[in-house]
Amino acid sequence: MNLIDFELRGDFIPLDALLKATAVAHSGGAAKTLVADGQVQVDGQPESRKTCKIRAGQEVVVEAAHVRIRVHAPPL
Repeated sequence: MNLIDFELRGDFIPLDALLKATAVAHSGGAAKTLVADGQVQVDGQPESRKTCKIRAGQEVVVEAAHVRIRVHAPPL
């Protein structure tokens, strides 16, 4: 499984935007499809909300893409 470390630029990022920003999905529509198809987990739990807020310290897994995304706060 590939590990991606993602640094936030604000307080949160919507889930679909995170998938697109990390190139797990090639477009916003593809990201929304991944979520709608039940292929995304947030902190070990299935996530069906396409625009749920992902914050620092959370982990997103997309099994179909063999990707784990760890979300970090920006350095102070």
